[in-house]
Amino acid sequence: MGMTMTEKILASSAGVQEVRAGDTVTVDVETIVMLDSTFQPARLSEERWDDVISVRHPERIAIVLDHLVPANTEMTAQAHRLARQFAARFGITRLHDVGADQGISHVIVAENGYAIPGTVLVNSDSHACALGAFNCAAIAVGRPDMVYTAVTGQTWFVAGETVRYDLHGSLRPGVSAKDVFLMIAGRWGAHTGQNIEYGGPGIASLNMNARRTIATMGTELSANFSVFEPDDLMLGYLAERNPGAVPRPTMPDPDARYVARREIDLGAVEPLVALPDGVLNQTVAIAEVEGRRIDQAFIGSCANGMLDDLEAAAQVLRGRKVAPGTRLIVTPGSQAVYLAAVRSGIVEVLMDAGAIVTPATCGACFGGNLGVLAPDEVCITASTRNFKGRMGASSAQIYMASPATVAASAIEGRIARASGYFERD
Repeated sequence: MGMTMTEKILASSAGVQEVRAGDTVTVDVETIVMLDSTFQPARLSEERWDDVISVRHPERIAIVLDHLVPANTEMTAQAHRLARQFAARFGITRLHDVGADQGISHVIVAENGYAIPGTVLVNSDSHACALGAFNCAAIAVGRPDMVYTAVTGQTWFVAGETVRYDLHGSLRPGVSAKDVFLMIAGRWGAHTGQNIEYGGPGIASLNMNARRTIATMGTELSANFSVFEPDDLMLGYLAERNPGAVPRPTMPDPDARYVARREIDLGAVEPLVALPDGVLNQTVAIAEVEGRRIDQAFIGSCANGMLDDLEAAAQVLRGRKVAPGTRLIVTPGSQAVYLAAVRSGIVEVLMDAGAIVTPATCGACFGGNLGVLAPDEVCITASTRNFKGRMGASSAQIYMASPATVAASAIEGRIARASGYFERD
């Protein structure tokens, strides 16, 4: 019996002939991503970092300040300083500090081509599987494991079973990659401890941003890894951003074993909305919640802060205004995305409509220093999570949808479908 993509990547990185579900493997890590939250003094003291005598591969480490940028408290400022000191001490050149090359870590890794096909990547943020769009086994690890990985260049996993999705066709106008995820979450629910793999002819119709959206949301399915098959589009994207990279594109064996194999017709996917307090087995057609009043709309995060997402929102918002009493917050995924949106006129469209455009940060997605919800407020978000208390008060309600649906809802001050706005063009 052959191996899946994930099993083959883990086997290659572990230097073994094969990996099967249930095996424990120690693997070499090609890319290690640390965040400002990794260095929070309240969680991991400066003295503990002083115990780190050396790091195995400083050239494989990237440090990205993203969760609270610019610093909003003294503790955050200390974490940022500690990250800079750590980078200087160990000769880590891939430091993405507050400034022109900063952004949400998964976006920064993609923009710079740090995720190498056929290798293992670890990140201290839970949505690390986003980089599986680049055919790598990307996963989140906790702070003690991050220290171990930085020092040794290795980590370990227990391999899970794999679910395969074969994609066919292409998405219709007004339907996005976020809707693909919402369909999977609603129909098949949790993939706890499993690996998810995406392949089939339909992936050719999805650009890298769309693939990253789907891969990112594997975390919300409770998957370990979320990996796409490699193709020329992905390899070209990588070569343009990191010409020195040596990819090891990995395909599944023809006789790979899957615990489930499912077909998705992209052309049949409809715009969907996840109900408050989770996404698993509770996504519905927009018609079921249409008209529900909202206080806030949010577009951003590592899942939906790309230029494509902002373009979709601008298409809906152009020439219109956000409803009175409704707030629209837009957060680009990186400074590069922000700059591109400024130069293309997208930011002007968003601001003319009444949106506030924030720095490139995790921000409202995790209820940090931007866009916190008051008790009993209602929000519709194009971000990564909508569980109780995620964006502020535990009594607030958070619906999840695509950027286009969020933009349409902001215009109407209630949950609304975006199809009419695309039809007018």
